[in-house]
Amino acid sequence: MSRAVVEGRLLGSGAAVRVVVADGRIASIESIGDAAEALPWIAPGLVDLQVNGYAGIDFNTTPLAADDVKKAVRLLLSQAVTTVFPTVITNSDEAIEASMRSIAAACREDALTGSCVGGIHLEGPFLSPVDGSRGAHEAAYVRAPDWDAFLRWQEAAEGRIRIVTMSPEWDGAAAFISRAAATGTIVSIGHTAATPEQIREAVQAGARMSTHLGNAAQLLLPRHPNYIWEQLAADELTACVIPDGFHLPDSVLKVFLRAKAGRIALVSDAVYLSGLAPGAYRTHIGGDVVLTPEGRLHLASNPKLLAGSAQMLVEGIGRLAERGLCSLDEAWALASAAPAAASGLEGGVGTLAAGSPADLVLFRLDDARVRIEEVYKNGTSRFRQNGIGSSGSA
Repeated sequence: MSRAVVEGRLLGSGAAVRVVVADGRIASIESIGDAAEALPWIAPGLVDLQVNGYAGIDFNTTPLAADDVKKAVRLLLSQAVTTVFPTVITNSDEAIEASMRSIAAACREDALTGSCVGGIHLEGPFLSPVDGSRGAHEAAYVRAPDWDAFLRWQEAAEGRIRIVTMSPEWDGAAAFISRAAATGTIVSIGHTAATPEQIREAVQAGARMSTHLGNAAQLLLPRHPNYIWEQLAADELTACVIPDGFHLPDSVLKVFLRAKAGRIALVSDAVYLSGLAPGAYRTHIGGDVVLTPEGRLHLASNPKLLAGSAQMLVEGIGRLAERGLCSLDEAWALASAAPAAASGLEGGVGTLAAGSPADLVLFRLDDARVRIEEVYKNGTSRFRQNGIGSSGSA
């Protein structure tokens, strides 16, 4: 039986504890007396429901090598992401299928990748064709919901598509949502220009999430009603939001956090330029872009227009706490327990408790900035600040 012992201060209470790990799960959490400043903070691994790529690896590049998926998963562990949902966006039928096969192959061939991938997020192609709502998704490939196509992609993914983002404005959308929900797939409303009535019909059919709520929207909307208000009002929908400070202003984040208390989760929606050095880049989606030292990614031709997200969850967590929008432990839970629950992950993923997976993050605070020291996946140390991968066994 493999064992590990990890000590730290519990995020939130500050209590000094010893976490005993056996066979990849938390066996017990024991008090070790008064909190010692020398101990790092300890928290559950982060769960990111929307990652398009990282450190130069794009899950939407074709062909996508299975080895690149494995590499990206390992690099994401350094950012405290112990459960990731690789996100495949709007493309041709063949390209989507190929990406699904590559991600599935990586999970099948490599145990660590398989344990870190909580599922695949299919973002499109059943999105709004309307400019603004469609976002950067290629208009030529946007289409109405197609159940047969979805089944082909699910087969290629070996059943790993867990979330599908779609717009309910299409004829037949409610029927598609109902069938998807019946299979256990989480349907998320996003990139939509749907009417309030269509939003309500989608929720009644089984939609349970909103994808990056407040973004991928037209610049001008009716004061009320509109599809943002309607999703905020739907208690059944968990609102996923990007907390990088660029996609949503603080005032909007504050309102969302209040209106969706208990039904909100943080996502990075990171593109493959996340983790790279600031500078100018040419991308296959969006063309020439600029990544600023502050982590803002914008079009080179128009700095006012964002070209995607380039920050990881851990940065968003620190930012929410620094701006006083919530406490650090509340923000952490919004990026761990909340997305795990919203995506239907079971067994205590995203939590620290006896019986939960031993996905642990040790970190220190530099003002509000979170600095990762060590990350454990299933009780094994997979990242250490001064070197990757320790045995983690005792």
